[in-house]
Amino acid sequence: METETSRFALSLATASHFSAALDETAHIPLPEDWWIAATDVVRSRDAIAAGRYKAVNMAGVSMISAAMNALGEFDVPYAFGGDGAIVAIAEGEAGLIREVLAKTVTLAREEMDLELRAALVPVARLRADGFDVRVEAVRISDAIRNFAFSGGGVSHAEHLLKAGEYAVAAAAPGERPDLTGLSCRWTPISAAGRKIVSIIVEPGSAASKTGFTESGRAFLELLGMEGDGASPIPPAGPGIQWPVEGVELEARATRGKLSVAAMRRKLNVQTFLAWLIFKTGIRIGTFDPKVYQRVTGQNTDFRKLQDGLRMTLSFDEAQLRQVEAFLEDLRSRKLVRYGLCVQEKAVLTCFVPSVTDDAHFHFLDGAGGGYAGAASAMRE
Repeated sequence: METETSRFALSLATASHFSAALDETAHIPLPEDWWIAATDVVRSRDAIAAGRYKAVNMAGVSMISAAMNALGEFDVPYAFGGDGAIVAIAEGEAGLIREVLAKTVTLAREEMDLELRAALVPVARLRADGFDVRVEAVRISDAIRNFAFSGGGVSHAEHLLKAGEYAVAAAAPGERPDLTGLSCRWTPISAAGRKIVSIIVEPGSAASKTGFTESGRAFLELLGMEGDGASPIPPAGPGIQWPVEGVELEARATRGKLSVAAMRRKLNVQTFLAWLIFKTGIRIGTFDPKVYQRVTGQNTDFRKLQDGLRMTLSFDEAQLRQVEAFLEDLRSRKLVRYGLCVQEKAVLTCFVPSVTDDAHFHFLDGAGGGYAGAASAMRE
């Protein structure tokens, strides 16, 4: 079912290389009557410090998957921020997405023991406050696009969300969004002798639009990121084990009318069979586990643009020192502001509409603070 939101998303030109999306002249303004749906986990760093990083990330991805399921479309401008997410929505779908937000807030509270803030912010308000929301599609694999946002409007929408403006109240107890396809079954990602680094880099006070484009491209060149340089995902894809660590969360999020215990039993059977298939490499009809595993890595959002660069990367100590020195030089010249969060592992949260189609979405964040930690460590 094509929607107004998906028609706009499909009309966008697609940057074939990630660095090309840094050129904001190709970004298209959102229509004036559109809305930004935004969510954010309250006190997410406390939850992460308590080891609940999977719950925080699942709460963040829940809104994206619920919105896509509600619209019946996957071409929706979105961005995942670790402890929250944003989706750009046409006026005609705003009422539907308001219901999705309300149900997702209730789900997070009742099933994940997390307080999720939600807001539906008019693009017109963002422009009235002196910001804009411009967007371009970015090719991240043969099957998947994500979206680059510029103009400062998305970041301002998140500020308004945290200030309590345009808040969407929780739905009634027991109300749930459709989270079919949401899961977190891959093992945490790590490599001996390397660190997982969540990075946020935004324009500094002395950066013109062109200046940040040049700084961003120089940084990507340093990282070797026109290909998949510095991606934490192994070329063959992430790993899998059984029992699956995230089964309890997935059971609570996707159980529908089933009890948690019944859904847990169902998922334990499903994940065991999946583990067996991946372990043996057995093909089931058209499903090839090795291809699926490799495509999962290709479909991961380890780098994105949201009013600046947001990336979860893998470095050894020497590379990390080089990255810090490079960013410090840019910061000293007021060309960028940045934040880093260094940790041992990264974690994937997934939205898989169909295992027989390559268009499945995988959202990456650090497991020891992630983007929330990088945001707290921002250096002006």
